[in-house]
Amino acid sequence: MKFGAAITDAEGTRLTPEEKRLFRRMNPFGFILFARNIETADQVRSLCGDFREAVGRDCLITIDQEGGRVQRLRAPLGREWMPPLEHAKIAGDIAERAMYLRYRLISQELLSLGIDSNCAPMVDVARAETHAFLRNRCYAEDPKRVAQIGRAVAQAHLDAGVLPVLKHMPGHGRATLDSHHDLPHVDLPLEELQTDDFAPFRALKDLPLGMTAHLVYDQIDSQPATLSARMMAVVREEIGFDGLIMTDDISMKALRGTPAEIAAQAISAGCDVVLHCNASLADREAVLEAAGEMTGEAQARAERALAMRSLPQALDIQAAEAELSRLMGGQVYVR
Repeated sequence: MKFGAAITDAEGTRLTPEEKRLFRRMNPFGFILFARNIETADQVRSLCGDFREAVGRDCLITIDQEGGRVQRLRAPLGREWMPPLEHAKIAGDIAERAMYLRYRLISQELLSLGIDSNCAPMVDVARAETHAFLRNRCYAEDPKRVAQIGRAVAQAHLDAGVLPVLKHMPGHGRATLDSHHDLPHVDLPLEELQTDDFAPFRALKDLPLGMTAHLVYDQIDSQPATLSARMMAVVREEIGFDGLIMTDDISMKALRGTPAEIAAQAISAGCDVVLHCNASLADREAVLEAAGEMTGEAQARAERALAMRSLPQALDIQAAEAELSRLMGGQVYVR
């Protein structure tokens, strides 16, 4: 059976009977966790087991655990990290190693709870005008440096047996609006975007999973990238990304229409999977129906991505923490 072309979530800390029936019937590709789904380690493991039992397979379970402002696991389940941009700036020339260790520790925390994917690395290029919702989540202002750190972050996940999700394709750094609430526009020619914004994504085009950006590139298409066949062609043909493309959350206010309408548009534009979060059971069902089953190409990409899950390499946690503290001059965690 093909996977359903959606990633969805749960209302609470365990699946309800209605959610179990829906997920069993629609077989979504995977699931995503939020803070409301997290209480204790045993409870999170049980919820992950609920998801996998409902679809009858070892499905993908992802989360937003960037560290800093965007992290769903908090103490005592997860270390409290400073924002990525601050971390990378303090590390300076050794940022690649410092960020590798940071995300290696994060990935270990996730996998211990049954979570086998993380929505990182985020390789949007930081700029002076980047909206505050995004800026301190970036890694650097130089595209080449962003790509180098992004590669280290991705490798940390893969070494831990956790699948990284490259975001936000093909680049969100020039956005001056928060796409959770508004639709940002970028009015620059393709040539300039290719040189700067798209460059880190091109450097990491081999990663298994990617996430779209909800913003309009006015000189390329009038539709948001998530809903634009032209922008999906840019991602596939000019950036060269052949991994599984999921949308950013389609419930964000940057996109207009009902969730089901947006889901259908995203799939039609060339996205492989729709990410839909924080909705009623009825809306989740409507999106799962609208997204339907994966296309043959999407299914092949999904299976390739899942095949990249591997047994984690051994990690001496105490040694990793000590090395990271040494590299950062003791400035590692938020106390």
